[in-house]
Amino acid sequence: MHELSVTESVLEIACKHAEQAQATRVTDIHLVIGRLSSIVDDSVAFYWDIISKDTLCENAQLHFKRLPAELICLDCDHQYQLEDDLMPCPNCGSPRIRVLSGDEFNLESIEIQR
Repeated sequence: MHELSVTESVLEIACKHAEQAQATRVTDIHLVIGRLSSIVDDSVAFYWDIISKDTLCENAQLHFKRLPAELICLDCDHQYQLEDDLMPCPNCGSPRIRVLSGDEFNLESIEIQR
């Protein structure tokens, strides 16, 4: 359900920037979502169709780019990409890991018509 509030934020940001650019409409929105993010693409798209009606973003195409999760072991400094679920360091087996990237969710860019 948190996808609704996230989608509302994306709409607010996109409309604000489109208005500042004197757009007549937004055609495309590019979102970046990390693998560890709990954001579900289909849910965002579902809410988008509902809440973007009668705005500059109505009928804008959503594009989702998924980023892999990058982790580092705090014991041996080994950096690795997460393949499945969270797991100990594949190099030394330590459970002491830190996420470097993969939990992002941001609006990368919008495309507009003037």
